[in-house]
Amino acid sequence: MVRIILGVIVGFIAWLIVWVGVEKVLSAIWPAFGTHQAAFQTAITDGGEFTANTTMLLTHIVLGSVVSVISGALAAVIAGGNSRAPLFVGILLLTMGVMKAVMSWPYVPIWYHIIFTAILLPMALLGGRLISSN
Repeated sequence: MVRIILGVIVGFIAWLIVWVGVEKVLSAIWPAFGTHQAAFQTAITDGGEFTANTTMLLTHIVLGSVVSVISGALAAVIAGGNSRAPLFVGILLLTMGVMKAVMSWPYVPIWYHIIFTAILLPMALLGGRLISSN
């Protein structure tokens, strides 16, 4: 049980760290990405105007998928291959995704909210399955 809890905690924190890290790297090597992120953050904090860029939104969906697989796999490794750890990580990610969708609802299209939120749990489970099938 301790390994499952530890796997969930580490998997979730790893998701956050990798997400922020990759966003920072992308912002540094792809200036348009950094500009888009800064405009989004300003709109969220100050309530200003924001126009979502489809390329950037698709980049976030791909990034969310990859990071969720990594997170689920890490949770499974720490939990000794137990499939409950990636499930719980996925549930935490889904909860966070819903909160993000609520916070950013007026700024991005509904298709993005649906796809991004919907991928979090299945991708974490896929990551766990990749570990437990080896």
